[in-house]
Amino acid sequence: MKEPENAFEKSRQRMVDEQIVWRGVQDQRVINAMRRVPRHLFVPAAYRDVAYADSPLSIGDGQTISQPYIVALMTELLALKGDEIVLEIGTGSGYQAAILGELARQVHTIERHATLAKKAQKLLEDLGYDNVQVHVGDGTLGLPEFAPFDAIIITAAAPAVPRPLLRQLEDGGRLVVPVGGRFNQVLEKWQRDGDDFNSEHVTAVAFVPLLGEFGWRDEHWHKRSSA
Repeated sequence: MKEPENAFEKSRQRMVDEQIVWRGVQDQRVINAMRRVPRHLFVPAAYRDVAYADSPLSIGDGQTISQPYIVALMTELLALKGDEIVLEIGTGSGYQAAILGELARQVHTIERHATLAKKAQKLLEDLGYDNVQVHVGDGTLGLPEFAPFDAIIITAAAPAVPRPLLRQLEDGGRLVVPVGGRFNQVLEKWQRDGDDFNSEHVTAVAFVPLLGEFGWRDEHWHKRSSA
């Protein structure tokens, strides 16, 4: 049975209060965006009753929609003010792109699975996010034709930060990425300062692999051990 919309609204507000604010996310713009975006519309119908649970959820094609807190944390690390052009690698269901669409002037998001990209683009359009454009392709290559980007967010684990993405970052821009293998990943924040890049470790995380020319290959990902 479909849960009433007012129940989803209550679940969403509780999610923000108990999973995001309670854990220390402070950027009020991010908090407000998490309160507005209807996460339940970005998950498969079978999972809508747990759309606001404190966990990632499968969306098909071996991909997931990230845990709400991680979405909020990664977004906060981008320090968006409202006039940025943002690149997202790994569209998935489109939920992270919708959050970014609430906070930035323009969002470009890349998905390697055409079926997911098509579904995400339609949902984002239906919800009125005309500042979000979905592209199909190898996200590790970025979108040089639209660069430079004020912020880049990568929602899959890379063996190292893809160099093409660092080159497409605006001077002073921020890049957030999980780095590591199947059993050992760290969320990193990078910032460009001219030709230099400064990085910091944020927290341990767990993501699906970033596949592509400057990412993992399937066989290497599955052979990777905790060592």
